[in-house]
Amino acid sequence: MIEFLQHTGVRIEEMLEASHHSLIQYRLPMTGEVVLILQIAHSKTDQERVLLVSPELADVLSTIITRIRDPRTGAAPQVAAYDYNERVWNPPMPLLFQYDRSGEISAMNGDFLRKCLNDVLDATGLTDADGCPLDFDPHDFRRIFITDAIRSGLPPHIAQVIAGHADINTTMGYNAIYPAEAIEAHRAFIARRRSQRPSEEYRTPPRRNGTLSSGTSNAANSRSVSAPAPSEPRVSMNTPASLNYRLVPAE
Repeated sequence: MIEFLQHTGVRIEEMLEASHHSLIQYRLPMTGEVVLILQIAHSKTDQERVLLVSPELADVLSTIITRIRDPRTGAAPQVAAYDYNERVWNPPMPLLFQYDRSGEISAMNGDFLRKCLNDVLDATGLTDADGCPLDFDPHDFRRIFITDAIRSGLPPHIAQVIAGHADINTTMGYNAIYPAEAIEAHRAFIARRRSQRPSEEYRTPPRRNGTLSSGTSNAANSRSVSAPAPSEPRVSMNTPASLNYRLVPAE
């Protein structure tokens, strides 16, 4: 369950409805390569969506299917599951998350999996920064998936489609951003932008009195830094000289 949620970012009700029939082979139109995709049944947004199966997720799915297959026939047993949102019984399907309950093959439910998750956490003895036992909910892995995807370079609007959100603001609300990360990402953006522009578009401030002239009006620096003459516009090291900005002479 943990690996499945971590590599898909789906909601727990979507995970519980995933079946052997949800795995589909898809041929890429440009290259002809065949890839495996996972079809996610509609839930909140009432829209089905598909996820590309990564090698890590493929390993997880293979383990799950091997576990639930009937050793005699090799087929995945078909079980009926109760839909708590629609309040109906779904038709029997080869669900991925099923188990042998005292000799009867039954579908797992959310409460059962939440209890299993917390039992595992209790057994590990792991605690948070305050020393309190960890308390995870299956939805936490959805937040982890979205944060990891966006930090790894996936565009937010693509993460929105994968997560099945109707509003991109919901997706960004799941994305945890830390101050240090924002600073490093901004520095990397500036470096990439400078590397893609012609070097002659960037001017180096002239040296005067052994220091770089910045044209600042800071009183603490006014004695050691000479301001440029009114006829000399100030140009930032990160500003392309070809851009026609309205330049104000230093006072």
